Amino acid sequence: MTDEKKRVLVTGATGFTGGALAKKLTEQGNHVVALVRETGNTTSLKKLGVELVYGDITDRAAVINAAQNCDIIYHIAAVYRTAGHPDSYYEDVNINGVQYVIDAAKQHNVGHTVHCSTIGVHGDIEELPSDEESPFNPGDIYQRTKLAGEELFAEAMHNGLSGTIFRPGAIYGPGDLRLLKMFKQIKRGFFPLFGGGKNLYHLSYIDDLTDGIILCGEHPGAAGERFILCSNEYSTLKELSGTIADALGVKKPNFTPPIGPLLFAAKMCEAICKPLGIEPPLHTRRVEFFIKSRAFENKKARNLIGFEPKISTREGVSRTIKWYEENDLL
Repeated sequence: MTDEKKRVLVTGATGFTGGALAKKLTEQGNHVVALVRETGNTTSLKKLGVELVYGDITDRAAVINAAQNCDIIYHIAAVYRTAGHPDSYYEDVNINGVQYVIDAAKQHNVGHTVHCSTIGVHGDIEELPSDEESPFNPGDIYQRTKLAGEELFAEAMHNGLSGTIFRPGAIYGPGDLRLLKMFKQIKRGFFPLFGGGKNLYHLSYIDDLTDGIILCGEHPGAAGERFILCSNEYSTLKELSGTIADALGVKKPNFTPPIGPLLFAAKMCEAICKPLGIEPPLHTRRVEFFIKSRAFENKKARNLIGFEPKISTREGVSRTIKWYEENDLL
């Protein structure tokens, strides 16, 4: 890594991870360009002085335009599991969008490109903790399209593109809303640990993650590699919920109902609702949150590029709760 400041493109900068990355890159003195949609909330990016280029990741011309004169591209944009999207939309964003980033990098001879994948490409894994070489086993349209996008990017690297792939753990921290429901339920005293909460859960604190992403973009040892970026520790869901409860000053969750009835109800909801075009009130993937274990090794990133997470789960949870409270979200 050098102290040279660069012109960098960040896709997905209006999202949680992309926004945090754009902020850190700007604070380091880089000139940050963000590809944003006209409808996106760009208030924080404007305050940072980020250069906004309007367009969509599904528009090849817009992506190529945004990448002009850039030294590094950080491709964070993706469509996650949200209601109302057909499979084709996941394919447009998570696969075609990757190809457009590759095209832009090649056309403008960008020095290095970093692609954000997900640990979800490993799906349900038997051997824990897992690492970068563990089998792929995607379980839903999000994971399948993210894997397809990753493999597309890997092929481009094999064919000469200077790039790096990273797979983050469950991302959290100040600014995150995906885990808010869990924190709120624990504070209210009712967070049922279906199945006992024995499954493993592995987090990636946002500040540590963005440090790792920048290492993927700037460290010479990152070229051509795939890395898992996660914290140094993981725990069972029961232990994690207990850590959150301690930080909130409430009783630890201890209600452990069986998982079977909930899983059956989820499957019934999907069987009835999906043929009717109705969003199911309960998804099997939400139930699987209480079943599937996620635990990974970050040794490769630590050894090759000096990735070193600094924030413990306890500290990260405390910082997240403070942000929630400051924004009156709990």
